[in-house]
Amino acid sequence: MARVDTIVLGAGIVGTSIAVHLVKRGVAVALVDRGGAGEGTSYGNTGIIEGNTIFPAAFPSSLTALLRVALKRAPEANYHWSFLPTVAPWLLAFRAASRPERLIETANLIRPLMAHAVAEHEALAAESGADKYFRHTGWLKLYRSDASFAAQARELELAARFNIANVPLDGAAAHALEPSLKPVFRHAVHWTGAVSVSNPLAVTRAYAARFAALGGLAFSGDARTLHRSDGRWRVDTSAGPLDAGEAVVALGPWAPDLLKALGIDLPLAVKRGYHRHFQPRGNAGLSRPILDADNGYCLTPMEQGIRVTTGAEFARRDAPPTPEQFDRVLPRARELFDLGDAVEQKPWLGSRPCFADSRPVISRAPGQGGLWLAYGHGHWGLSLGPATGRLLAEMMTGATPFCDPQPYAAERFKP
Repeated sequence: MARVDTIVLGAGIVGTSIAVHLVKRGVAVALVDRGGAGEGTSYGNTGIIEGNTIFPAAFPSSLTALLRVALKRAPEANYHWSFLPTVAPWLLAFRAASRPERLIETANLIRPLMAHAVAEHEALAAESGADKYFRHTGWLKLYRSDASFAAQARELELAARFNIANVPLDGAAAHALEPSLKPVFRHAVHWTGAVSVSNPLAVTRAYAARFAALGGLAFSGDARTLHRSDGRWRVDTSAGPLDAGEAVVALGPWAPDLLKALGIDLPLAVKRGYHRHFQPRGNAGLSRPILDADNGYCLTPMEQGIRVTTGAEFARRDAPPTPEQFDRVLPRARELFDLGDAVEQKPWLGSRPCFADSRPVISRAPGQGGLWLAYGHGHWGLSLGPATGRLLAEMMTGATPFCDPQPYAAERFKP
């Protein structure tokens, strides 16, 4: 039987970042996962380190947009009829959290964490040799109509208040920035302070290698075996039982599988999402990620090709894939950029762990001494992994946290 100070369950970008930050502070850490580092939800994203993001994804604000989703005509969202009764309470809470005043509140509460996203990634990238995957070219948000551009005026107002760098562009200026884009849009905003990565999986693996180089231990094991044993936390691994005084649950969409058995049932839902890589036609290329704001998908240059990501799908986490959103997204994506052949036979599917208020839980676990939680990052897992790692490591080691952790406490869900 092996013993360490802390077991971190989950080797995605969040869990791996926590493990690195703890071991750097002299904590004996074991990182436990069923698979390899970064192979789960952390693999499938737009690759954007969204340190400049202000508003989270929101419930449709207009009847027209809602009807498009309800009638399964919206490229940005899909759902399974059979899952709606299960997810309905969460959707109602999500709708309430999407009111304008609540979105502004969320923007202010998440800002201290988000403001450190790029710097914390860059620090880990520098010491782990992952710099080569990082692009400092920002990202481009496109608007196909005057109305959709006007609708984001509040975002630019808050950006000015938060000192977030951006450059509004007309269609011609945006096309000059990305010449391979077709002129189907009227406006754009270049968020110049954002960073993107060309291979999210490689980044997480580099951070995991840094953890190992610092003396951290990695084990293959099933987090659902976590239990109390003689006053300590124990998890079964392929190398035998592993004990620690403290444990961290950083399991993303799989966290409820463990936590409900421990009497912790926080209101998490998953938004499933798909991506697929395509070869560009001819000499077409992109220098940065592109968001088609009117249609809810992204084009991102990756090492594997141009990654096309879909919006959200509300379905049971483990239900069979239903990538019909690609049937709606691809015609619009091809209007914008010359996509060639698909690289993979079928799309990749993952699940984003989301709380309705669009804030993660980064805190002690209610009612369970020595247990910590770090999950529910929604669309921001890649962005906030290293910042979460630093914040939780500071909390666990008694250091002064770099920002107030109270907005991310699990206790906010108490009735």
